[in-house]
Amino acid sequence: MVKARPAAGGGRWVEISPERIHGWLDGFYSRHDGATEQGLVLTGMNNGDTATLYPPPGLAEAKDVDMLLARIIRPPRIAVLLARKGAVAAGVVDGTTITVSKIERFYVQGRTAAGDSSQQRYARRRANQAQAATQRAADIAARIMLPHSPDVVADPHDAVRSLVCGGDRSMIEAILTDRRLSPLALLRHPHLLESAEPRLTVLADAAVAARRIRIHLMP
Repeated sequence: MVKARPAAGGGRWVEISPERIHGWLDGFYSRHDGATEQGLVLTGMNNGDTATLYPPPGLAEAKDVDMLLARIIRPPRIAVLLARKGAVAAGVVDGTTITVSKIERFYVQGRTAAGDSSQQRYARRRANQAQAATQRAADIAARIMLPHSPDVVADPHDAVRSLVCGGDRSMIEAILTDRRLSPLALLRHPHLLESAEPRLTVLADAAVAARRIRIHLMP
């Protein structure tokens, strides 16, 4: 699958599934009468257009195109954490297979039009509910993902190599302040996935999206 969108600061982002990356690279070379390679940056021969490849989570050691193509054949195990105000999903993914997961919904009261003391009371209630939801989400993340972290798993090949997050950035940040999750927070991938309210199908889509190679094209 190929997905494209404008990039802040110019150019555009393209996301390519591992199954299609060979064909995409062939197309880039063909459109630009060949290209030079410097690490993960391709530069077109006919006009200087560039394509900068960003490896999927867990493959940061891939420093050039050949190494990236070799590594994506067997994608590493990753952890996925999706969160929004009303729900959380945590899972461990091998390839695109979710091996263990937990999805839970929370009740957080919506805003009210009431004023004065009633509005303040409702605001406090919302804040308390949001705090309780964040704590519950951290509990779920710890229970599902921590048993697979590198400091717990004896064989490093069986441990998760990266933590991929998606959804509401502020809630994700709040969840990861939990000290129990610090070993996974260290593995956090910088790219935040777009995510609808977490449920099993959304988690499955995130597992697929996390495998894509992100490419920044200029111009």
